Amino acid sequence: MIAKINGYRALELAREVLEIEADAVRSLIDRLDDAFAHAVQVLLDCKGRVVVSGIGKSGHIARKLAATFASTGTPAFFVHPAEASHGDLGMVTADDVFIALSNSGETEELLNIVPLVKRTGSHLIAMTGNAESSLAQIADIHLNARVDKEACPHNLAPTASTTAALAFGDALAMAVLDARGFSSEDFARSHPGGALGRRLLTYVRDVMRTGDQIPHVGLDANVAEALFEITDKRMGMTAIVDASFHVAGIFTDGDLRRVLARSGDFRNLPITEVMTSRPRTIGADHLAVAAVELMERHRINQVLVVDRDGTLIGALNTIDLLEAKVM
Repeated sequence: MIAKINGYRALELAREVLEIEADAVRSLIDRLDDAFAHAVQVLLDCKGRVVVSGIGKSGHIARKLAATFASTGTPAFFVHPAEASHGDLGMVTADDVFIALSNSGETEELLNIVPLVKRTGSHLIAMTGNAESSLAQIADIHLNARVDKEACPHNLAPTASTTAALAFGDALAMAVLDARGFSSEDFARSHPGGALGRRLLTYVRDVMRTGDQIPHVGLDANVAEALFEITDKRMGMTAIVDASFHVAGIFTDGDLRRVLARSGDFRNLPITEVMTSRPRTIGADHLAVAAVELMERHRINQVLVVDRDGTLIGALNTIDLLEAKVM
């Protein structure tokens, strides 16, 4: 039989858990000291790789920390302490930095291997909740991630302690990232297959239409000729250019609707009378996401691409950006 939950009790417990874990993270701020700065320097100076290890829930946090380091410019990997005792310790070299995570600081599997890690010449950073623990004492640098209590009602399940370790690890990784000068472009190169990578690595020149694909008419064109160009190129607009291909204006579907509201035959109207002068433009070397921001800010669906002299070299619309998956 499935018991019914007490909604009030569930909400109260959830608030208590969040408060305990938030307090655990906040308490780390006052505990930051020179050991943290020393750890950042050691990681920054690492000539090899950062090896992160832990078991149980600390192992899950260690895996995440290794992944965060690896994606932010610091080569890193996770090694399971039990597997390390059976050969994987051979992956650790004197050029590496070894980070060991254990809330108690007395994890047997870690204590079995850390003396061998130090013997290789690798720096040992320990993150524990007990500054007097065996692991803290043997480490070159100890990061104190102590929490007053777990968020578990029985004070047993690792909850606040793992949250604190996760936040401490993120702080460490971000401090190293900043010291290394790791940029958003660097981050994108580590994530080329994701949406973030596409947004940070895709430029206007990669998605714009060029050559005969660019809808354009001359300054001497009339509305009928502009409509033929819009229909043929299917971008919902046409650029108006002078003899040197400098942009003089744009004529869009919106402009056409305004022309249709007029009385009389509009087909022979000079395009210069109904075009939008000084249209929004962008350079080819801008990120495609900048084109998205430009369109959203000015509520337009197309943008012309020009060089430094204002010469038309491309065009793109929201469909192009959607197909490139940057919008």
